[in-house]
Amino acid sequence: MPGLTASAGPANASSQKACTYPAQVLNLSRWKEQLPIDDPSQSGTQVLQIVQPRLNTYVLSPWFKPTSSCDGIQFRNAVDGVKTPNTTYARSELREMKADGTTEAIWSSNVGTHTMVIEQAINHLPNTKQQVVVGQIHDGNDRSTFRLDGSSLYITRDNDTHYKLVTSNYVLGTRFQAKFVVSNGSIKAYYNGTLMTTIPVIFTTGYFKAGVYTQANCTNSSPCDSSNYGQNTIYSLSVSHS
Repeated sequence: MPGLTASAGPANASSQKACTYPAQVLNLSRWKEQLPIDDPSQSGTQVLQIVQPRLNTYVLSPWFKPTSSCDGIQFRNAVDGVKTPNTTYARSELREMKADGTTEAIWSSNVGTHTMVIEQAINHLPNTKQQVVVGQIHDGNDRSTFRLDGSSLYITRDNDTHYKLVTSNYVLGTRFQAKFVVSNGSIKAYYNGTLMTTIPVIFTTGYFKAGVYTQANCTNSSPCDSSNYGQNTIYSLSVSHS
């Protein structure tokens, strides 16, 4: 996918003063939003997914909304949120899409170079199981993520949730840059511009995710209601493929 770039810096200068929708703050043209609530238009219980062009004028407080200063997007997910099929936890998370904004992106770890950069700050953790994921490379499995466990921030590898310790004293609300670069059968993960680890991988259906994926639910964290949640704020987000 040579030359494709999805940049999500400030959408325009005025968005720094007043905004209603997340898409007025960041460019969400190549993303869809997965929310921790039921989609009333579907039979049974299914997560609500917002795609383009609806995403351009969509907001749902407190799960997906601009910050009060219009410099970022707040992603929140409670422990009692609706989950996607075959998952244990709910999420408020962007999923990478192709340029049309309605078709899911997929790419190979062995073809081209695929980069995601997120500037973000984790604001809140669920009770008891104080864990959230705030950036993923996915292909049906969690290939690598940035994961906060209490005050310890890790880069994960497949099912190894503590693969690489980034810092053991993360303070909630601290902004940091997370970066993934996938090429030549490997994932390079960077924290604030410093390469932390290189992970060998082979997959053909990769895509990026960003937001908050709370690693707690009503079986391991209480109370089982919306007051018990994980939250992350994204200030800038870019994806490129070359």
